Amino acid sequence: MYAPPARTVYAIGDIHGRKDLLERLIETIKNHAGRTDYELIFLGDYVDRGPDSAGVVEHLIHSEALQDVDCTFLKGNHEATLLEFLDTPEVGSSWSTYGGLETLLSYGVQDIGLSKDEAHWAATSKRFREHLPPAHLEFYKTLESFTIRGEYLFVHAGIDPGKALSEQTDAEFLWIRDAFLNDTRQYDYMIVHGHTPQSEPSKDNRRISLDTGAYQTGVLTAAAISAAGVEFISTR
Repeated sequence: MYAPPARTVYAIGDIHGRKDLLERLIETIKNHAGRTDYELIFLGDYVDRGPDSAGVVEHLIHSEALQDVDCTFLKGNHEATLLEFLDTPEVGSSWSTYGGLETLLSYGVQDIGLSKDEAHWAATSKRFREHLPPAHLEFYKTLESFTIRGEYLFVHAGIDPGKALSEQTDAEFLWIRDAFLNDTRQYDYMIVHGHTPQSEPSKDNRRISLDTGAYQTGVLTAAAISAAGVEFISTR
C-alpha cells in the first residue's frame, strides 16, 4: 500500500491544446473538491494537436480559476520539442507532423506549411519567438520533470524500471513507453503519468495512467488521489 499525499491531489492528463476541456475539468474539480484542501498537478503536454495551445498556457498562467490553487506543472515531450525548436529550428520538420503546426498557428504564426527546408524552419522559428509572450516562454522553461507526494511519483511518460530514480533523465521522464508500460516490477512509488493515450484511465498496483486522448476524444481526465483512494474524473 502506497502512502497517499498529505492532501488531495488532482493529477490532470494530457491537454493538447483543448482549452475548452481544461476549463470544464477545472470547474468539475472545484465542485468535486468542495471545501477539501487540494492541489493540482498537471502531467505535461499542454500544447500541440488541439486547436488552442496558446490559450491553454494563457489559462494556466493567468486564469482567476487557478489563482488560489496550488499548481505544479510538469514538462511533457511536446513542450521539450517546442523549446528545442526555438534553439534548433530544423526539428520543425518533424515537430510539424505531430502537432507543431497547430501550436504555431495558435500563436499567430501563419503561412507555415510542411517543409524539410532548413531555411524555412529557421525563419519560422524566428517568427515564433517574436510571437511568443515572455510569460509563456518562462512557463515552458520552468516546467518540472517530476514531483513526489507521499509515495506517489508524478511524471509525464514514466520511468525506466531498471534505473534508480536518481539515474533517470528527461529521456525517460518525457519519452519512455514500452520499457515502462510492459514491465511488471514493483516500484518504490506509485507512478502517475500520461503520454500514452488509451480509451479509459487505468490503475493497477504499479501505475495510474491518465492520457485519454483529449484532443481527439473530447475526454480530458484527472485522478483525485487521497487517503480515501483514487477516483477518476473526466469531461465525458
